[in-house]
Amino acid sequence: MPGLYMLDYGAGNVRSLINAVNHLGYEIKYVKEPSDILDADRLIFPGVGAFGHAMEALHAKGYAEPLKAYIASGKPFMGICVGMQTLFEGSEESDEPGLGVIPGITKRFDDATKAVPHMGWNATQLLKESDEASYSIQDGSIYYFVHSFAVPYDSSKHHGTALAATQYGDELFVSAVQRDNIFATQFHPEKSGYAGLRVLKAFLTSKGVVSNAEIKSIREPVLAAKDKLTKRIIACLDVRTNDNGDLVVTKGDQYDVREKSGDGNVRNLGKPVDLAKRYFQEGADEVTFLNITSFRNCPLRDMPMLEVLQRTSETVFVPLTIGGGIRDIVDPDGSVHPAFKVAGEYFRSGADKVSIGSDAVYAAEKYYAQGKDGTSAIETIAKAYGAQAVVISVDPRRVYVKDPSETTHHTVKASVPGPNGEQFCWYQCTVKGGREGRDLDVRQLVVACEALGAGEILLNCMDRDGTNSGYELDLINDVKSAIKIPVIASSGAGNVGHFQEVFEKSNVEAALAAGIFHRHEVPIEAVKAHLTSVAIPVRQHVPSL
Repeated sequence: MPGLYMLDYGAGNVRSLINAVNHLGYEIKYVKEPSDILDADRLIFPGVGAFGHAMEALHAKGYAEPLKAYIASGKPFMGICVGMQTLFEGSEESDEPGLGVIPGITKRFDDATKAVPHMGWNATQLLKESDEASYSIQDGSIYYFVHSFAVPYDSSKHHGTALAATQYGDELFVSAVQRDNIFATQFHPEKSGYAGLRVLKAFLTSKGVVSNAEIKSIREPVLAAKDKLTKRIIACLDVRTNDNGDLVVTKGDQYDVREKSGDGNVRNLGKPVDLAKRYFQEGADEVTFLNITSFRNCPLRDMPMLEVLQRTSETVFVPLTIGGGIRDIVDPDGSVHPAFKVAGEYFRSGADKVSIGSDAVYAAEKYYAQGKDGTSAIETIAKAYGAQAVVISVDPRRVYVKDPSETTHHTVKASVPGPNGEQFCWYQCTVKGGREGRDLDVRQLVVACEALGAGEILLNCMDRDGTNSGYELDLINDVKSAIKIPVIASSGAGNVGHFQEVFEKSNVEAALAAGIFHRHEVPIEAVKAHLTSVAIPVRQHVPSL
């Protein structure tokens, strides 16, 4: 398809879209100058992050007017996420007007009753019955969403234009539009597994223009008693160099990754790219890479994890998170790379989210001492790429006290008593891979990071790591009560019942595991089968196109 173009305004991870298109057997060109837009025969406009940033970039690059002219020409157009939102009149998050092609304003979800961003796999209600116009979206199909703003469904404005709607909490929003040559989705098809690839394939192979006269029927969406957002099962890969200099996946016991017997070498559980592909094929909803060596003396352009992401994103079509080394970097030649530019390299290599660990603790300490100043990695990355792109990885450990009055930190009643029978503990934040404790508790950390602009918390627990004894529910529930952003439970899973327990006894959005998945002690398929059997909603894996 020689005339297939992608409009990239610098929005982050577009590599995944390119890889998805290539996987389907097509080549796609970048729009490099405004004239390329009008030369296109078929155009895809992906976007993530802030509406205002996207519109400002379109105008700055001279893309806005050619884009409107292209859409008006009647040639096939597909927008993704913010690429869909820009079609509307504007957004509450910005004074910048949208393209105004479709009536409506994007508004922030109400976080009074649910976590924001809306992050995860949710169902669509198909509103149009048509062989061509549906673009392979089926009623009830599950796709990956990640956004804080959406266009509330309004029958007077969107009947006949909205192709699909989705419910989050008690809100219905437009999740796909189709009108004549326009097709756009709020969800990310390139991150929605094979179900999403089917949507992309339908756009690439269809005639691309469908009028409402060809639609068999149009219906209104229904607000149900409960939404269909599923719980996410995330596979985590701790990546580091072993004693032979090879990049391997490893797993620790309370953060110690060396074998307890024999030569004491770093545990080698496989190659990261191969394992990530296996997890995708087994139905993982996301894959997280935690780089636990950070390659501190390596120039940014030579970072081994960049290649890992690039290769992984060629065959893994679910969200990828990368953690470790997301900070200001100084190359051996003295070149300085600010954290948001480091994050940008990871996004361009295939990451959807970056995870910040020790630097988040330092940022929180500075926040309590001085307030926000816009310079932390959290703030700069969130401003450039959106809150949903910033995950805070928390590495806490229990500090027991006999009575809460013994500490100024926030304490909880401990379900696991201390060594001397203590009934209370506070959770101390650590840095440097758990080697150094700080005078900061987890509640302080997550509250500060949410205020600085983070979009999700990856909540580990050093006391549970590698124990297979279940998740630290005291910690998880305490954190969930303190913030409104999504939380991923991590550390301690040892059987399928632990996943059930954490979802039934807390309100976390996702649960993560590592070693039990690596060693196939508890397959991902077994976790999902068990959760389905006890009526906990999870995404059912689509195994192929």
